[in-house]
Amino acid sequence: MAKHPATTNTTKSANTGNLLVQGSILAIAGILVRFIGLLYKVPMIRILGQEGMGYYNTAYEIYNIGLILSSYSLPLAMSKLIAARRVRKQYQDVERVYISGMTFSAIAGGLMTLILLLGGDFITAAIFKSPSSALPLKVMAPTIFVFSIMGVIRGYFQGRGNMIPTSVSQIIEQIVHAAVSIAASYAFLQWFADQANPRSYGAAGGTLGTLCGAVVALLYLALMMLLYRKCNARTLRRRQQIPAESWSHVYSALLLTLTPIILSQFVYQLSGSVDNSLFGQIMDAKGLAEAERATLLGVYGGEYRLLSNVPVAIASSLGASMIPSIVQSRTRHNLREVKYKIYMTVKFNMLIAIPCAVGMGVLAGPIMQLIFHDNSELSANLMQIGSFAVVFFSLSTVTNAVLQGIDRMSKSVTHSAISLAIHAVLVYIMLKHLDWNVYGLVIGNVTFALVVCILNWFSIGRALRYRQEIRTTFALPLLAAAIMGACSRGIFYGIYTLSGHNTISMLVTIPLAIVIYAVLIAVFHVVTEDELPEMPFGRKLLALFRHLRLM
Repeated sequence: MAKHPATTNTTKSANTGNLLVQGSILAIAGILVRFIGLLYKVPMIRILGQEGMGYYNTAYEIYNIGLILSSYSLPLAMSKLIAARRVRKQYQDVERVYISGMTFSAIAGGLMTLILLLGGDFITAAIFKSPSSALPLKVMAPTIFVFSIMGVIRGYFQGRGNMIPTSVSQIIEQIVHAAVSIAASYAFLQWFADQANPRSYGAAGGTLGTLCGAVVALLYLALMMLLYRKCNARTLRRRQQIPAESWSHVYSALLLTLTPIILSQFVYQLSGSVDNSLFGQIMDAKGLAEAERATLLGVYGGEYRLLSNVPVAIASSLGASMIPSIVQSRTRHNLREVKYKIYMTVKFNMLIAIPCAVGMGVLAGPIMQLIFHDNSELSANLMQIGSFAVVFFSLSTVTNAVLQGIDRMSKSVTHSAISLAIHAVLVYIMLKHLDWNVYGLVIGNVTFALVVCILNWFSIGRALRYRQEIRTTFALPLLAAAIMGACSRGIFYGIYTLSGHNTISMLVTIPLAIVIYAVLIAVFHVVTEDELPEMPFGRKLLALFRHLRLM
């Protein structure tokens, strides 16, 4: 018997609403994590200076590549495999996926930790021309093993549609990370002040915070897993009606799922390491000293990229929750639901990313001064030029998740590789022949994400015969954000003229900008009365807009 249309729409809305709510739980945690990251980076920059932050960021880029190659993709892969088996009621196979993931994580994470510990000196000196980054890299290397185990547990809960353990663990991780990084950076800088390069030791103190945060988060997740398995022992022992998968099939499924995700994430995230390596090699050949190179990279990586990545955390969180949700809909052969989830996730993401990009562009200088106490022309210019990377990275992150969810992971790898090749050529030309210095890195950062977006959308359109609606997803939010940007710029400089105080001006401007944008979104009918309740806090906003006669 066919379902009644109202029932179908209600189910679709409920499922999509749950996707956005679960994604928003991760997104809120992601924003809090990035916000804490901004807060603790400010005192770290004051302690280490931009030179020390350059060593820290170079070590972190290398660590990030090692993490991606070994275990970064485990939460996504685990959530995807577990979600599919839960829909088919293969409860015993869910447990086999969990055990196989733990085995893989211990081997891969342990091996990559050893590689960075033993090869850290060669990698930092030969490839990145930054030997002072070796010590912070070695201190941070064991974090990869810890994260590997932690990633399996996070993926297990995400595959069951529960984002809370992941979200709480991320916040705990970042709080400990921040506290230890600040304290250890200062302490190491004092204790090793008589060494040849004390800022390298200070950066090592910062990376010690990364390790400590991961260890504490793992202890929390381990406790949650023990409590969960104890409370659900009967469910976990429930016999499935179909034969259990063989261990060889489970491991094969894990590897076949992990490999394209790892390759995709590796190529996608490699752009930062390519930038650092090319910048180090080319600027070293041009006679720029290591300390000067580290200072410029400190502004680029420690300020511009750190700040521009904050809104992208929303896209990453929505993508992480989207993958198991799309897998469940595809397993039920519900293509309409898949398309609607993509539509709503992209639209919700753009409603946030576009105004963030515009705001960062029009108020770049005041923002950098407010957060980093950096009133230099360089930092403001980097943010102005690269602000729209927020939109492109948000879109490319979500579309990568879609491709992974619909089993087009090889496309994600190919697109990232093509974009990386174009990116590397452009950055090389801008650094080597155009002498654009660190500005070349920012322009390359924007173009890399833009190319990935274009290629991803083309593949999604072909695979699903899907096109994202343009008017209310992109055009009207951009118009509302442009008006908001013009108003906020006028408000800021008006208040600044009267007060002469950057912080006061920003604290008044930001809330007013949010209100202006929200009102414009309602006036332009960007979100319908049916769509708004599916979004986080949507029912309260709908009631408010109706009260104000905006809807």
